[in-house]
Amino acid sequence: MSLTTHEDTTAQGYLVALASSAILSTTAVFIRYLTETYHIPPLLLAFWRSFFVVLTLLLVLRLRRASLLRLPRRHLPYLLGYGLLFAVFNGLWTLSVALNGAAVATVLVYSSAAFTALLARWLLKEQLDGAKLVAVVLCLAGCVLVAEALDPAAWDRNLMGILTGTLAGLGYAVYSLMGRSAAQRGLNPWTTLLYVFGFAAIIFLLVNLLPGKMVLGTAVSATDLFWFGNAWAGWGVIILLAAGPTVAGFGLYNTSLSLLPSSVANLILTTEPAFTAVLAYFLLGEQLTGLQIAGSLLILSGVVFLRWRGSRIRTAVT
Repeated sequence: MSLTTHEDTTAQGYLVALASSAILSTTAVFIRYLTETYHIPPLLLAFWRSFFVVLTLLLVLRLRRASLLRLPRRHLPYLLGYGLLFAVFNGLWTLSVALNGAAVATVLVYSSAAFTALLARWLLKEQLDGAKLVAVVLCLAGCVLVAEALDPAAWDRNLMGILTGTLAGLGYAVYSLMGRSAAQRGLNPWTTLLYVFGFAAIIFLLVNLLPGKMVLGTAVSATDLFWFGNAWAGWGVIILLAAGPTVAGFGLYNTSLSLLPSSVANLILTTEPAFTAVLAYFLLGEQLTGLQIAGSLLILSGVVFLRWRGSRIRTAVT
């Protein structure tokens, strides 16, 4: 690949990742609204979200490009594992939003920036240079401030929320690595999205059908599956969440993973908390403290530094 072509691909990757970040930033607001207004168990919400994502993708791909619905059988075990890992991540993420609120949960999940950079170096042999390390440190410092992790009282007040949010970050890192690996296998990002959400929907359904409340955040009984009942507004919001920002956001993110190293793509998506914080303020009345705003700025600074450093290096080479 020529230097010019590489620059074009990188620039395209940054734009796609930023677009994905802006779109995905609305998902936490939707989830918070549904859990607060309708009190739907988070993992039941995750099932219906995944179900409507699959339905949307089946309809769109069938009409626009039916060939993407087909997949060689040799990839099915890989995508089943991918779907299982995604279900764990998505479940933790939905629980985190319910426990922490939209703004804080979104920032906590981007502790994934550090996990992704380190795991990508180990598993995918991606370069871990000084610029990435600086960006990782800035992003982690920002996450610490937003989670108020320096305040001992925060751990007593919301230990479950902080742990769930951080584990969601680890899950997002694994999702990013799997997405990069899928791209390297030559899988179309939209096909990958369809099968991953399809397997995740099956897993969420089975978890919600477990008797009692064996898993935190699930339906108590099978009769709770159709939680919204005749609340058509609730059904409308979850369909909008699935068919809009979830399909577009994750689809674009998977596309960015075919254009950029997983560590870079994930670092770019740490801009999402800034978008979510603004939306959560205006739509949900959530407010960040001064330290939390400073933490969000640190995260943004890490991404800006990474992009600036990359541009300087390419300029020096030419």
